[in-house]
Amino acid sequence: MKTNNLLLLADAYKYSHHALYYPGTEKIYSYLESRGGTFDETVFYGLQYFLKEYLQGEAVTRADVDAAEQLMNQVFGRKGVFKREIFEYIIDKHGGRLPVRIKAVPEGMSVPVRQVLMTIENTDPNCYWLTNFLETLLMQVWYPSTVATVSHQVRKVVKRYYDETVDQAAHGGIDFVLNDFGFRGVSSVESAGLGGSAHLLSFLGSDTVYASVFAQKYYNADRVYGMSVPATEHSIMTLLGKEGEEKVFDHVLRAYPEGILSCVSDSYDVFHAVSNLWGGVFKDRILARNGRLVVRPDSGDPVMTLKTIFQLLFDKFGFTVNSKGYRVLPPQIRVIQGDGVDYDSIQTIYDALKKDGVSAENLVLGMGGALLQKVNRDTQKFALKCSYAEVDGRPVIVQKSPREMDENGNLVRSFKTSKAGRLKLVRDAAGFRTVAEGAEAGLPDVLETVFENGEIRKEYTFASIRNQA
Repeated sequence: MKTNNLLLLADAYKYSHHALYYPGTEKIYSYLESRGGTFDETVFYGLQYFLKEYLQGEAVTRADVDAAEQLMNQVFGRKGVFKREIFEYIIDKHGGRLPVRIKAVPEGMSVPVRQVLMTIENTDPNCYWLTNFLETLLMQVWYPSTVATVSHQVRKVVKRYYDETVDQAAHGGIDFVLNDFGFRGVSSVESAGLGGSAHLLSFLGSDTVYASVFAQKYYNADRVYGMSVPATEHSIMTLLGKEGEEKVFDHVLRAYPEGILSCVSDSYDVFHAVSNLWGGVFKDRILARNGRLVVRPDSGDPVMTLKTIFQLLFDKFGFTVNSKGYRVLPPQIRVIQGDGVDYDSIQTIYDALKKDGVSAENLVLGMGGALLQKVNRDTQKFALKCSYAEVDGRPVIVQKSPREMDENGNLVRSFKTSKAGRLKLVRDAAGFRTVAEGAEAGLPDVLETVFENGEIRKEYTFASIRNQA
């Protein structure tokens, strides 16, 4: 059942475009790209959700038109800007189905920046205005794509340090190194689903339960991909005060005598907790457990705190040295860092531990706001621009090519210069290239038609997207 009126999901100014496009306009063809940003490639993900939730089937009804007309007349303070006839045409001519065609790269594919990721065009000449009317909504694919990109790039970093410091037999642990702690920090449940499931393309650790629900609902996930463990929080660890901390530690070990258990340990003094409690009073119980205790510091400088904690744990629990010459704690004890974690700090942390002879397998990570919320459209500089049109039956190559002034007062060509014409994405031994639609006849178009005239033409499963990623 549709819960949103599509006619109210555009920027207000776009309702005037039916009259502002030059007379005789019959087609608007636009494309989406990442123009370059924090990372040199982008993982495309999330479009299928928007197609299923907002665009497929009868997307426009008379009730939608009535509601939109009433509201938009108030938005503009006058009648006539919102033209109900153009929406009623879609109802009468197309049964409320959107006469547009959308092509996109396969979801989960990592594509270098400045390459076409998606195109959209109207299939009915009377609906030329519809292409970019949908920009506001479809542009939001930037969010899951950016989160997927962040997780993808973190996995590259983790893989590099595992290759350098961890025996191959332990590399299966990479799937659980980065854990999603971000639900409470996002702006909406929708963001938790989109961003949380995007993270699951690269890792399996997640406390965002809704991410798995989302993947099942919109991507036919064949199983639950986000996995977690029992874990304490400060409300548990501080319940008996500082004097009762040892009793609480004892209780949590009894509550889960086997399996993985994560305990935040910085309520008062994390170094005392590690040295005198976990590594002292409870050392033998921890080593005798059929499972693993994961100690979580939650304050202080991450690098200095972790360096000190690992030295204390090595002193108390001992260690082995793997084939690459790095120290590894007994399998019953590990550390998770969930405070101050982002893409940059992860590299700093692993580099510092490597210099201290600490194998990367001793540490897992939790990432919250920096994963699901500390991103924006400019992280990867997403943009959707018109590159082709037809006016009075004539093809028109469209391009934005501004000159701008740099910080020294020099006129230069802007990075916002857009692509021109109908586009095709090809891939050969040299990599991806965006070319004119009719070029490179020997190379197939990576872009696939995913939506046409109200119907989803290509659907991806979550498993296939993970394989692609």
